[in-house]
Amino acid sequence: MRNIALSFFVILSLLTSCSKSEKKDDKKELPPQPYQYIVAKTGPAENLSQYPARLEGIENVEIRPKIDGFVDKIYVDEGSQVSKGQLLFLIRNPQYEQSVLAAQATVNSARAQVATAQMQVNKTKPLVDKKIISAYELQAAELALKSAKAALAETEAQLTNAKVNQGYTRLYSPVSGVVGTLPFKTGSYISSTTSQPLTTVSNVSKVYAYFSINEKQQLDFFKHAKGATIQEKIKNAPLVDLILSDGSKYSEKGKIESISGLVDPGTGSFSMRATFPNPNGLIRSGYSATVQLPDNLEDVIVIPQAASYEMQGKVLVYVIGKDNKVKSTEVKVEELPDGLTYAVTSGLKPGDKVVVEGIGLLKDDTQVVPKETTLQNAIARK
Repeated sequence: MRNIALSFFVILSLLTSCSKSEKKDDKKELPPQPYQYIVAKTGPAENLSQYPARLEGIENVEIRPKIDGFVDKIYVDEGSQVSKGQLLFLIRNPQYEQSVLAAQATVNSARAQVATAQMQVNKTKPLVDKKIISAYELQAAELALKSAKAALAETEAQLTNAKVNQGYTRLYSPVSGVVGTLPFKTGSYISSTTSQPLTTVSNVSKVYAYFSINEKQQLDFFKHAKGATIQEKIKNAPLVDLILSDGSKYSEKGKIESISGLVDPGTGSFSMRATFPNPNGLIRSGYSATVQLPDNLEDVIVIPQAASYEMQGKVLVYVIGKDNKVKSTEVKVEELPDGLTYAVTSGLKPGDKVVVEGIGLLKDDTQVVPKETTLQNAIARK
C-alpha cells in the first residue's frame, strides 16, 4: 500500500508540472507585429457642400386678362416655345369693338364742330376789321372754337381708351420663353379678377437656383472668399455644380450672384442664388435639384477613412506613442468627395503617427513595429 501511495504522488506531481507548463505557454505573448502608419501633416483640402435648391427661369411672367370676356382663340400649346411679342390669346367681347366705333363717331362729330367754329371765326374776323360788326362777335366766335377744340380733345381721349381696351382682347407674350399650363380652354369666361393666370411664360435661357445656408456657413463663405467687400467676395466665389433630381451632374457650371442681407428669423438661414446657363432648355422652372459648393478647408489633416473606426457615435484612430504602443484618439472629421479620405479638423496634431492598417486587430497599449507609408499608398491599398 505504501508503494502504491508513493506512485500516485509521483504521477500527480508530474501532471501538476505539465499543467503549469501549459499555462505558462498560454500566457506567452506574440512578438510585436508590423503596422503601417502615416505622419499627420496639415494642409488645404477641398470639400463639397450640398444644398437643396429650387429652380426658376430668369423671367416667369403670368399672363392675365385686363378685361372680361370669353376665350375665343388660343394660339399656343403647353410647353411650346414663344418669342417676345407673339400672339397668345384672343378674347371675345363685342362691347369693346362697339365702344371704339362709338368713340370714333363722337370724334368725327367733334371735328365737324371744330371746323364749323373755325369757319365762324374766319367769317367774323374781316367784318370786325372793317368795323361792320363789333369785336365782341369775334371774341365769341374764338371762344366757341376753343370750346369745340376742347371737346374734340376729350372725344379723342375716349377713342384712345376704347382702342386700348379693344387691344386688351389680344394678349401677347412679353418675353421669349416656354409656355406653361393652359387651365382655360376656348369658350371659358375670364375677367381681370380671375385668380388663376391664363398661363405663365418662363424665360429659361438661364435658370436661377435658390438655396439656403445657415449662419455658420455664411460666415465661412465670406471668410474664405477673396475680396475686400461683400460684392467682391461674391464676384470671386468659385463656380458651383448642379445635381439634378435623377442624380446626374448638370453639364453647365453656375455662378453665385446674390446672398440675402438679412437672416430669416424663422429658419436662421440666408437665401442664396446661383445662375446657370441653360442653352438647350433642359431645365424648366419648378425643377428641384441640389447645388454643390466647393468648400476649401485650410490647415486640416487628411487620413484614409479605413484608418478610423466608430464607437458610440465617436470617430477614433490609433496613434503610435512611446515604446511604439498605440492609443485610441477621438477625432472630428469631414468626409471628402473622393469617398476614401477624411479631413480631420481636430484631435490630431502635425507629426502624429496614425496607424492605417489592421485597425480591427488593435487595442490600446498594443505594441507594434511601425512602418511608415504615404497617404497615397495607404489609399491605393484599399
